[in-house]
Amino acid sequence: MPVAMWDFKHCDPKRCSGVKLARTGMLKTLKLTQRFRGIVATPVGEKAVSPADRKIVEMYGAAVVDCSWARVDEVPFSKIRGPTDRLLPYLIATNPVNYGRPWKLNCAEALAAIFHITGFPEHGEALMAKFKWGHAFAEVNSELLKRYAACKDSTEVVSVQKEYLDELAAEEKHRKEELDDPLMFENTNRRMNEDVDDSEDEDDDDSEEDDDDDDSELVPNHNRSYDFPSSDEDEEDDNEVQVIQDKLGNTYIR
Repeated sequence: MPVAMWDFKHCDPKRCSGVKLARTGMLKTLKLTQRFRGIVATPVGEKAVSPADRKIVEMYGAAVVDCSWARVDEVPFSKIRGPTDRLLPYLIATNPVNYGRPWKLNCAEALAAIFHITGFPEHGEALMAKFKWGHAFAEVNSELLKRYAACKDSTEVVSVQKEYLDELAAEEKHRKEELDDPLMFENTNRRMNEDVDDSEDEDDDDSEEDDDDDDSELVPNHNRSYDFPSSDEDEEDDNEVQVIQDKLGNTYIR
């Protein structure tokens, strides 16, 4: 299946994904005057790439325009414009330069996106396998690629893109509302301390004998199986303090 690229040499060839694919024989570099009959990923396309383009990709392949996003206005798209120019829908870049940024796909990612959406994911994976980070593209965009590949045509792809962007906007709005909610920052420790204080106030009128009874009902600490260390104050007490440990390792104080 033909894979091609117009290279405007805007980026460092040592870091350019398109140049690497050409160097490994995965794609052919085209001259400015050369035409390409397959699907071409370009920002001047009028339709989004979709499963409706499957036959064109199967017969003639896919191509990209290798240029810098910062210098896209310098590219003479009119000289390479054709009826098979396509826009890529919303996808997240995973390349080292633009990782995590939507729309900023490099050449290899753009080609992989075309193949995934048109029903040839194995071709996209073969291209991305040439890069250490290549596996991340399909993983990060898995849901979107599946949804786009299930569409009928460009119109449906654009509709799915809009639905997804609306979902992202709703999630972001919900997140901001949670951050603005004062109850999200309530000091629960303070409430617990207040409850303890109220409880102590209620127990002020209790007798010393009741306090001793309450101590006997404390839940033993199962994580401590050793005797409590003695202190000088304990030795001076008139009443002897006994530490008893049962067969299960629970410690009680009398």
